[in-house]
Amino acid sequence: MKKLIEQILKFGVVGIIAFFIDWGILNLLVGLFHMHNVVAATISFTISLIFNYCASMKYVFKHRPDMARWMEVVIFVISAVIGLLMNDFIVWLSTYGMNRDAYVSQHIEYLIRTNVGKLIATAIVMVWNFIIRKWLLDDTHTPLMMQFRRAGAELTEEEIELKWEESFSHKLGMWSIEHTPKGWH
Repeated sequence: MKKLIEQILKFGVVGIIAFFIDWGILNLLVGLFHMHNVVAATISFTISLIFNYCASMKYVFKHRPDMARWMEVVIFVISAVIGLLMNDFIVWLSTYGMNRDAYVSQHIEYLIRTNVGKLIATAIVMVWNFIIRKWLLDDTHTPLMMQFRRAGAELTEEEIELKWEESFSHKLGMWSIEHTPKGWH
């Protein structure tokens, strides 16, 4: 449990930095350049995503030895695209119903509503990202085995190993290793 809390805190720090990158670029594009909020949100989200991937895979999640790096990138990109769609929909919804002509005359309201939508989107996408990355990208097998050895649990070591081998994330990881082109290891 302590390790999970530590990991959530690291994820939070990386997320806060990524949020400020995302939020700063969003406000620069909408506030200064009067860009449409969904276009600006897509650009800012994408830029912060690059930072988030690098920092998350270095400081938050441990590489899984049973998964090829290319699969890590694919999972990260697919989950990011889903997160981007959720983000853009919520940001779009935040200004839905505003008169198109009001974008210019009520620019401050447009910017405020965009920012409220961005805050809501960030909270929802953050939860999505942590769950999907923890499930599919993090090496949970090694800590599970160490925890088992320390605690003297109800399950035998063989039962824990069997559960791990039957898990979707392990099967996906093994598939990715088996389907990695030669020379990419």
